[in-house]
Amino acid sequence: MIVTTTPSIEGKTIVEYKGIVCGEVISGINFVKDFLAGLRDVFGGRAGAYEGELIAARESALNEMVDRARSMGANAVVGVDIDYEVIGQNGSMLMISASGTAVVVR
Repeated sequence: MIVTTTPSIEGKTIVEYKGIVCGEVISGINFVKDFLAGLRDVFGGRAGAYEGELIAARESALNEMVDRARSMGANAVVGVDIDYEVIGQNGSMLMISASGTAVVVR
């Protein structure tokens, strides 16, 4: 499945639009990750625990979007947008949503 942020795919022709597809993930961030990130704030450096969580959540949202596109008969998703939001009490949850247009290309 071709997935791209662009509205078209070079060398391919969109022959059918299947519709908008989305994938959403809400991930809780636990105490240990918060504690380690707090240490990074004090001493500097990258917050690897948060980065890992972000990467996994983004991949899950994209995979969910692709699965929905495939179930509609699409072989590509164009115009993909990925959004990140912090939600929940005290900003303890991360929501990632991926959306795009499911299409058939040849």
